Amino acid sequence: MKQTFSRAINGILLLDKPLGVSSNHALQSIKKTLYADKAGHTGSLDPLASGMLPICLGAATRYAQYLLNADKCYKAQIRLGQTTTTGDREGKIVAETPLPLLGEKEVAAVLKTFLGPQQQCPPMYSALKHQGKRLYELARQGIEVERPLREIEIHSIKLLAYDITTLTIEVHCSKGTYIRTLAEDIGKKLECGAHLAALHRLSVAGFNSDTMLTLDQLQELSTQKGVSVLEKYVLPMDKALTHYPSLMLSEWWLTLLKYGKSFVSSEIPPGLKRLYAYDGQFKGLVLVDEVGRIKAERLLGL
Repeated sequence: MKQTFSRAINGILLLDKPLGVSSNHALQSIKKTLYADKAGHTGSLDPLASGMLPICLGAATRYAQYLLNADKCYKAQIRLGQTTTTGDREGKIVAETPLPLLGEKEVAAVLKTFLGPQQQCPPMYSALKHQGKRLYELARQGIEVERPLREIEIHSIKLLAYDITTLTIEVHCSKGTYIRTLAEDIGKKLECGAHLAALHRLSVAGFNSDTMLTLDQLQELSTQKGVSVLEKYVLPMDKALTHYPSLMLSEWWLTLLKYGKSFVSSEIPPGLKRLYAYDGQFKGLVLVDEVGRIKAERLLGL
């Protein structure tokens, strides 16, 4: 049945996306359940992956792109001794290699070599584009093209479990990190090959996973208590931007920004800033350049 009405609802809902469901399907389900007039997700999770998918609602969709730049945290299960066409369990096994006889300390030592800034080659089975075509479309045709390396950073990597055939890790990483590629690279370093067997996203931009809701929970709450009860689970939109420093300005300076003016302050470091009025009300984002000039980046309610 087609949704007959919608309402304005602004903020961020943290979805615990289930396995086997695309990010877009999950988004449309939430939009329908909340009768939201506008919604968008902040970087998709493959159907193979589960876990945190922040859904931006209403005015918060204006800031969805900034969550793409935020760090992510994953729990990943890696199958050793097998490499696949896709780098994950959905692909065909193309090689099997004897498993290494290593202890947990030895495996943990190998994992530590992946810490820090590095370059990573995106997988062919990804949504990146080459000459207007998705890489996975080319891969399905048996075509492999050169992909430019991407600058990423692994902030932390922990060994959670290891049972010879499978290791489970927790990874805190920068934007643009492909965990499938990391799994394959770990397999190469262990000299046995590997693929990603399971992936669960624990956090995005430091959001607390305790506040996540599943699609079933959302539907149940909506049915039993009404749609309005779900609003208490919607976080303020500036929570999507906590990885940027905050800046508080008086009404005078806010008015200047509203009318497209800029001004210089030698005391504020350069970069994007969360903008607030003196009463604590979130006003959007401003950009401070190298000479201290402050100008509107994406304002809200001014």
